[in-house]
Amino acid sequence: MDKLGHFVQLLESRKLLRGKLRGVFHVLVGRKVLDASGAEVSGGATWREVAALFKDLRIDVQLITQLGLDPAVVSPRDRRRCWYSAIAAARPDSAEARAEAEQLMAALKPLGYTFGAAPAESKPSLSSPPPVAEPVEEPEPKKRGK
Repeated sequence: MDKLGHFVQLLESRKLLRGKLRGVFHVLVGRKVLDASGAEVSGGATWREVAALFKDLRIDVQLITQLGLDPAVVSPRDRRRCWYSAIAAARPDSAEARAEAEQLMAALKPLGYTFGAAPAESKPSLSSPPPVAEPVEEPEPKKRGK
């Protein structure tokens, strides 16, 4: 198993996934993670990679209840899609996810893990809609006379 898989298993064994799932997704997706030896654990994974990893490691799907999701409703037969939906619901770039990530990183620092800087905070796309162009009047087609 790769280093990222071992890292997630460590989080699970230390029960750090409970109550900090948003923060876990923030760290896995948006931060560089280095272990005690300075080796890179992750340079930031895609949502699909994280969803596949959680499925392959058989992480308890009941954890998504922290995000207000019902495991029976969110793709019950496709665990990869279920985890992908959970990441989307967690909004890893949100302020809540950053706060949980800070707590998580503080718990992992004594184990020798170091973390890169957080990505820039994203701006809501609806806060500044693009300007609307004025409609252009088209000339009426000329009528043919009889």
